[in-house]
Amino acid sequence: MTITREDFQIRAREFLEANAAPRSQPPVGWTERELVAECRRFHQALADAELGGITYPVEYGGLGLDKGYLEVFNRELSQFQAPLVPAAISHGMCLPVLNDFGTPEQRDRHQSRVIRCDEIWCQMFSEPGAGSDVASLATRAIRDGDQWVLNGQKVWTSGAQYCEYGLCVARTDPAQPKHRGLSMFIVDLSLPGVDIRPLRQISGSSHFNEVYLSDVRVGHDCLVGGEGNGWNVAVAMLMYERVAIGAGGSGAMSQAMGSAKLIKEARKRGRDRDPVVRDSIADLYIRERIQTFIGMRIRQAAASGKAPGPEGSIAKLNTAILSRRASDAAIELAGPAGQAWDAAAGDAAEWASAVISAPAMAIAGGTNEVQRNIIGERVLGLPKEPDPFKGQPWEEVPRS
Repeated sequence: MTITREDFQIRAREFLEANAAPRSQPPVGWTERELVAECRRFHQALADAELGGITYPVEYGGLGLDKGYLEVFNRELSQFQAPLVPAAISHGMCLPVLNDFGTPEQRDRHQSRVIRCDEIWCQMFSEPGAGSDVASLATRAIRDGDQWVLNGQKVWTSGAQYCEYGLCVARTDPAQPKHRGLSMFIVDLSLPGVDIRPLRQISGSSHFNEVYLSDVRVGHDCLVGGEGNGWNVAVAMLMYERVAIGAGGSGAMSQAMGSAKLIKEARKRGRDRDPVVRDSIADLYIRERIQTFIGMRIRQAAASGKAPGPEGSIAKLNTAILSRRASDAAIELAGPAGQAWDAAAGDAAEWASAVISAPAMAIAGGTNEVQRNIIGERVLGLPKEPDPFKGQPWEEVPRS
């Protein structure tokens, strides 16, 4: 595809004006089912307009353009509300991993369908006994001829309830140390033995799920990155996740309850001259700007062809801290109405939901403590935490 960035920007803006609402308008109150349907429609329209899969190869459904064009599109996108959330993991984590590690057959079978949102994918990493320490996971995959048989339990699986496929990391060789002997599989979530159960959150919604795998059979051709290379694939996916969470400007929480929205609310409540309120909002604005610059640095590195690195952890950690500060500022401004509101009081319930959902940002994509460990070890050069079982076979390490 041959097009100048200026022409590409015009095309992107015209498409968004026709297919998305400006960010200045109130958000659309879609149900989850409606949002997923709108997400699929939006991505299919993107692909039909030759705006989908901007940096992915043409032979696998993309446009084959450099990452500078993606930066152009994202700048235009930031001015609009687009129904992207249901496919955030599918496009932000699974698609780049499939592109980096998938076989030609896997990419030919799935990649264009993922780009178009004909298929939405999730990631299946965490387990009840292996949250932040993903490498200690216990889900097993045993070879049986040309198939693998998976048994285990995954948890906190976002979006599994509407996804067609999942990327699942499982232990294929328990005689190896915990970071080895892992493999990544493409799992069709409609297969017999896959049981998806929603988890009710404090906000009342159910974005996360438990996924039980009972004698689930997948073909040997569903291995991603080869047998025993699952940890390297998982690390790459986690880096993509942290970049996706942290490099998107000031983060999802800031869009829901950032400084601009708090300023409007302070004026509406007559508290825009309150020095405490002004100080907290000013502090939030400054931190949002810092997060914007962190995101710009990461995206510029990506545009130059660099793979995601520990800077993703810096962005992700800062996003979690920013979300919590935005929550604190919002609840102070809302006062008692932020905890007990009149059902007819406009967007009060939306505010409360955003506030009680904010702590989740300190967990999603790896806890704040995990991010600090990564930054300490890989950025500051500090020694790793001691591990008395390092190098021992996974099956010999004590587990509760």
